[in-house]
Amino acid sequence: MARIIVITHEHDRFMGNRSLLLRRKSRYLLFDILEDLKRRGHSVRIQPGLTGQISADVAVLHVDATMTPADYLDYARSFPFCLNVGAADISKRRISGALLAEGDGWLGPVIVKSNLNNQGIPETRLNRRSRRAGQPAPFAHVPALSAYEVYQSRDDIPDGVSEQHDLVVEKFIPEKEPDGFAVRFWVFCGERERCTRYVS
Repeated sequence: MARIIVITHEHDRFMGNRSLLLRRKSRYLLFDILEDLKRRGHSVRIQPGLTGQISADVAVLHVDATMTPADYLDYARSFPFCLNVGAADISKRRISGALLAEGDGWLGPVIVKSNLNNQGIPETRLNRRSRRAGQPAPFAHVPALSAYEVYQSRDDIPDGVSEQHDLVVEKFIPEKEPDGFAVRFWVFCGERERCTRYVS
């Protein structure tokens, strides 16, 4: 059976407290996959932060941040096989297919968002926990959180927004519903998959 190590940020709480039934829980989907791997006989170790070399057959880099710090990438590469090393930058400027470019001719509504994944909430959380531990914020560059704004056209965007490096402007292409909008999530691992649709 495989020895699996999951590398998390030193201030991340991959697993939450035990429930009333004394079961562990986590906000991360990877947790359920790891629980299944344990039931199949694999050993799993959660490794918060960077430590000396630990022996493992497979490592999973799971730093909950838009851009994984270089020292975590170096540590992850020290293992014979590591998942997620190629996903070290998931900023919208890097992965979005809806970014507006000058002269692209888009005439529809637009949305102004943080360049960071999930509005930078994970980085804000790690900064807060780091400060509580008496350490410097690992993501000191994270701007204050602000709501996403939708505009009817590019011309309606306030002056200066397009020049702010921490913001991006994307085409707003919603899946409309009578009561609001729908969003879809597709989660997969190997031959298993799940697609969910939420309306708000």
